[in-house]
This record gives sequence, C-alpha cells and structure tokens, in this order.
Amino acid sequence: MYIAIEGVIGVGKTTLARLLEPVFDAELLLEVFEENPFLSDFYSDRERYAFQTQIFFLLSRYHQQRRAVPEILKRQSLISDYTFAKDSLFARINLAGDELEMYNRVHEALAEKIVPPDLLVYLRASTDVLIGRIATRDRSYERNMDRAYIEKLNQAYEDFFSQPYGNTLVLTIDTDPLDFVHFPAHLKLIENRIRASLNLPPYQEQLLFEK
Repeated sequence: MYIAIEGVIGVGKTTLARLLEPVFDAELLLEVFEENPFLSDFYSDRERYAFQTQIFFLLSRYHQQRRAVPEILKRQSLISDYTFAKDSLFARINLAGDELEMYNRVHEALAEKIVPPDLLVYLRASTDVLIGRIATRDRSYERNMDRAYIEKLNQAYEDFFSQPYGNTLVLTIDTDPLDFVHFPAHLKLIENRIRASLNLPPYQEQLLFEK
C-alpha cells in the first residue's frame, strides 16, 4: 500500500505523514527540500531563481522516488509527504516560455519511471489558515513569502486536483476545522477516511467531531 499526502505549503503534509506512519505500520518517505541551494534565493527573487530551483527539485525528487519507492514497497507499506507530480504544478506557476517547455520535456521523460501511489490524500486549507500555519512554524526562508503567492499556489492545487490523477484514488480533506496534532479524534477521522477509501478494515464512519 502506497499513500501520498499532498497540499499547499504549510497545510501539514509532513506532520500528518509522521502521525500516520505507526497507524498503518508504514515506512516514511519525506521530501528533502532543505538541500536545495537555490530555495532561499528563490523566495527573495522568484523570477530570477525559478528555473534553477525547479530543476534541482525535479532531479532530487526523481532520484529519491526512483530508488526508494520500489525498494520500500517490496517489504512494507509506504507513506510519503509529497508526489512526483507536484513538481510540475509549481513549474506551471514559476516558469514560462522556453524554460517551461524545457522543464516539461524533462519531467515527462522522468515521470514514466515513477511508481504512482494507490491513494493521494489532498489536504485542503484556506489561504488565511495557510498563512497562519506558515508563520507558526517560522522557517527563515519562508518569512518573505507573500499572501498573493500562497493564494496563487492554493488555486493551482485546487485546479490540479479537481482533475483525475491517473488511476490513483484522490481523497480530499478540508483541514480548516481540523487540528490533528492536538486532537486525536481529528487524526482518527482522517485515518477512517483513508481506510474507507482503500477498503481497509476496521473503520467507522464519523460524520461529527468535536474539538
């Protein structure tokens, strides 16, 4: 079983992946974004550093998923806090013209060799909530991110995941009213929805929850 978690910056992908790891007795695959040497410069000057940042991410994500995913799935289930496809989503926002065309050619060639997840959990949140969560975690390179960029990303994610994602099931969860870090019932709600999507017993339908 391979579950991937997606959503805009600050929505809680990595946190949720870590919490679900023991629940599903899975191995964890986390995106390695801190190693991108262009990331801090990109947030200061997106137009100038977009291509370098995007290509670095593309190749880094490809090498990680190409090696790790098949090996992990041979021995146990896997939960990842990103998908390979997300890279192209960011490219559509940050690149244009010849740079975007070149990027798309490389991405298309690499994507053919990537194992798709069985279930993609798309965590949705309003822009105001995302801004608050980003501020709370206080990563130095994210302090210059403006609201307009987050809003643009949010809309891009909505557009992207409103379409079929190959043969992969997509489970959309609105996280605005949820706090799965501090309230076990909220985490259980997400677990139950994942189990129901994959027909994994035992699960219970939960229509209401309280903080």
